[in-house]
Amino acid sequence: MFFQGNDPVHQTMQHVVEKLEQAGIPYAIVGAMAVNAHRYQRTTRDVDFLLSGEGLTAFVRLFGSNDFQPVPERPRRFRDPATGVTFDILVTGLFPGSGKPGPVAFPDPAAVSEVIKQKRVITLAALIELKLAARRYKDFGDVVELIRIHQLDESYAVNFHSSVRGDYIECLQEMRREDEYEIRQDRAFEEKVRGSASQDPPP
Repeated sequence: MFFQGNDPVHQTMQHVVEKLEQAGIPYAIVGAMAVNAHRYQRTTRDVDFLLSGEGLTAFVRLFGSNDFQPVPERPRRFRDPATGVTFDILVTGLFPGSGKPGPVAFPDPAAVSEVIKQKRVITLAALIELKLAARRYKDFGDVVELIRIHQLDESYAVNFHSSVRGDYIECLQEMRREDEYEIRQDRAFEEKVRGSASQDPPP
């Protein structure tokens, strides 16, 4: 159901996108749904949107009480009453991961978005950079899979802030280690099959 795009998470994403576009608020889909848009399929229970500070103010004024329900004690989290799915708004100038100031901040959505399937999604390079800056194991795992799917190599590191290039190279090396392990496992299985066949008695 999720990968057919008709589950509650996709419905909420579409609902929010329609409201943002109707209001002319620049946005970019980020997080796991952006990972899916960039061809690494995995499930998620919520949606993340990147807005500027002005965009967040406009969103709250227009939709923050009528169309969507604010989540108590989470000023940038809302619930879609039609589906029960929550979504977070990440704001330009704040910081990924722990939220503590660092060299990589959330960018302006207008500068880092592209259209994928009629929705504005953060670009691949910006998505990877933010996931590296967040420094969470799940985010590193997403980067490994995005590297594999898009066949990225060392040259792609120039797209990132110098503070995260080392982590990008480590994710690249991890991808290669995983692929080498899979190759060894396949070869071992093939040798085992050939060995069993050679020991079978003749008919």
